[in-house]
Amino acid sequence: MALRCSRKLLPTVVSGYKPHCNNNLDVARRSFHILSNGLHDHENADTQSSMEYSILRKVGFSLMGTRGLCTSMLSPESSEGSFPSDLLSRKQIITPERAIGQLQDLVIPVTNFHNEDKGMMVLAGDVFDVPIRKDIIHRVVRWQLAKRQQGTHSTKTISEVSGTGRKPWRQKGTGRARHGTLRGPQFRHGAVMHGPKPRSHAFKLNKKVRRLGLKIALSARAAEGKLLVFDDLELLTHKTKNIVSYVKQMEETKKLLLVDGGPIDEKLKLATQNLHYVNVLPSIGLNVYSILLHDTLVMSRDAVNKIVERMHTPINR
Repeated sequence: MALRCSRKLLPTVVSGYKPHCNNNLDVARRSFHILSNGLHDHENADTQSSMEYSILRKVGFSLMGTRGLCTSMLSPESSEGSFPSDLLSRKQIITPERAIGQLQDLVIPVTNFHNEDKGMMVLAGDVFDVPIRKDIIHRVVRWQLAKRQQGTHSTKTISEVSGTGRKPWRQKGTGRARHGTLRGPQFRHGAVMHGPKPRSHAFKLNKKVRRLGLKIALSARAAEGKLLVFDDLELLTHKTKNIVSYVKQMEETKKLLLVDGGPIDEKLKLATQNLHYVNVLPSIGLNVYSILLHDTLVMSRDAVNKIVERMHTPINR
């Protein structure tokens, strides 16, 4: 009976024990010592129960009353006198990273070319935090490359090749093969059979798939930390060295894409036209292939707002 009561009381004292409170440390240690000695030294059950009840009244209730007073954080690296090291967990606490593709709004800082703090901006989660799908990106890139292909290749058929239409020799009696024209594909300077003709290589891709591809590309850059938002893209001068110095300050940046909301500023256009690793686009021209070609994307506030508005516009069918 005494042993069962002691096992029930011991977790109560332990749960009320707050490690970093120095006033209760000695009291708790004494209580553990008294309980352990009581289990081994006393054989009388009635004496044992009365002793533990007195300990609980003097120590346990006072410790339980002070549970909400200690808010210190302890770790295995804390000082020896603060808490017994054998009672602390040695497991490393890992803070979970943000899950990608949860459609959560993102809050990122806003700056400019001078690295000045311009506040914060909230990015819509349904545009900048969608699940990454490589198959959609592949379909959209193929559609873009096929649509922009010129398709001006052309070859001449037998009716377009320059030459006579006379039969080269008589049908029989010469010992040679039968031929009716010298403009055939088997002759030099002859026609090309089934050759390419000017045509469009574009194929149909649903608008919602194209829109989803742009969202995925923006979400991928945001997840990589390669999406920067500027208050504006205005420059004080058109000198190229200013853009060069700014790009050198950016870490792990090889190609930079600047996206503005409206027409491109003339100073920005002049400052970047001689740099093959810096390109400028208006928000209306932002596309998946251009985002993938550049490892860093810089957008102005106006460009972000226009892209979000464009993504939220209902699709005309």
